[in-house]
Amino acid sequence: MCGVFGIWGHPEAANLSYLGLHALQHRGQESAGIVTTDGRQLFAHRDMGLVHDVFPQRALDRLPGEAAIGHVRYSTAGGSHIRNAQPFAVDYARGSIAVAHNGNLTNARDLREKLETRGSIFLSNSDTEVIVHLIAGSTQRALDDRIAEVLAQTRGAYSLVFLTEEELIAVRDPWGFRPLCLGEIGVPGRDKPAYVIASEDTSFNLIGARFVREIEPGEMLCIGPKGLRSRKLAKQDCKLCVFEYVYFARPDSVIAGRSVYHVRQAFGRRLAEEHPAECDIVIPVPDSGVPSAMGYAKRAARPFEMGLIRSHYVGRTFIEPQQTIRHFGVKLKFTTVRALIDGKRVVVIDDSIVRGTTMRKIVTMIRDAGAKQVHVRISSPPTAWPCYYGIDTPTRRELIAANQTVEQIRDYVGADSMGYLSHEGLMAAVQDESSHGQVGLCGACFTGNYPVAVDDTVPPRHLRLVRV
Repeated sequence: MCGVFGIWGHPEAANLSYLGLHALQHRGQESAGIVTTDGRQLFAHRDMGLVHDVFPQRALDRLPGEAAIGHVRYSTAGGSHIRNAQPFAVDYARGSIAVAHNGNLTNARDLREKLETRGSIFLSNSDTEVIVHLIAGSTQRALDDRIAEVLAQTRGAYSLVFLTEEELIAVRDPWGFRPLCLGEIGVPGRDKPAYVIASEDTSFNLIGARFVREIEPGEMLCIGPKGLRSRKLAKQDCKLCVFEYVYFARPDSVIAGRSVYHVRQAFGRRLAEEHPAECDIVIPVPDSGVPSAMGYAKRAARPFEMGLIRSHYVGRTFIEPQQTIRHFGVKLKFTTVRALIDGKRVVVIDDSIVRGTTMRKIVTMIRDAGAKQVHVRISSPPTAWPCYYGIDTPTRRELIAANQTVEQIRDYVGADSMGYLSHEGLMAAVQDESSHGQVGLCGACFTGNYPVAVDDTVPPRHLRLVRV
């Protein structure tokens, strides 16, 4: 999962890109990058780490121009390494081009093998570099035609932003797996606003831009000196990733006309209807479990309490004492409020369970704080299948719900009861929270019904789903 940002026509393009990426930091914490253009050449800066660490003011000062694209990365295809940090910026026969990508190409390995057979040399192991090589080899003259030709060969999920010396192009895949939206921001002293592209509208809120609309599945936006032009590519039935609502999007985002915050509250209400529990308090696993726990508590008519407190200062690395502090990793991130939990029957709400190890430690911590009973409720269905469209979940062998029943998971985590939101309840909650009509959703991680074919050559995913 990654976040992409683009801006065209603003004298502070680099600074606004920095802020836009900051608002998308939840979508990727491994690396960040920005590429700008002054109309004559491209300027790039990218590095490993968080946005505020990668871009000190001196780095932003070296990124001139009125157009930029940016990227925050959480590795799915390709490993966590500087060579895979985006945006990629290259020179080729027709000039320079940079690209940033959110999603995964399911036929990337097959395309890469064909390119390597023809003599292409790759500098990264990211599927995004495949797109760059295909564009360089296209026989079409106009850039939008080259991109369209290339994307006709690809399968899978992609929200893309491209930048050249003369143009910014944004594209969303025909299924609309990953969100992408268009905004406008005023420019002092100018009549025309600048255009902004972002994975989520939270970027617009931070920089003072106005949300215009979502980029449609299969749509290409071409932005240049003559303004904005929309081009429709092949379109399929929309398959927006439902996990955007479950976990990945920020709660203050609006996706497909639906408030993520309200959708998560609706998950909690339906969860309370499907899996009630005799309890004294309802607590969330912060932060993503908070809205669902609020919805659950309201429907169950039980007090909502912050019985778990999350530390917001946990770095990516730390010194762990060996065998001296029980459940050290979880305790470093969460602490319990004994005054709220002691002697209570507790319902604890989380958005999902991957391997079950974290929830097992959380249940133990809640019991150690004096809870009489601990009832675990999950505001999504069991995650039993890997995702190949941009979320790096484990193989089925590593997913606890693929190998154990709900009762077995309950016993493993040490809960008195366990309940997952049903698939039907999940999908209905998303649809109910909008007057914008129905939206097609992908729930392959719950059902195994993949809307786009996955090559047998796609490498297995490793456990990378990190709570942030």
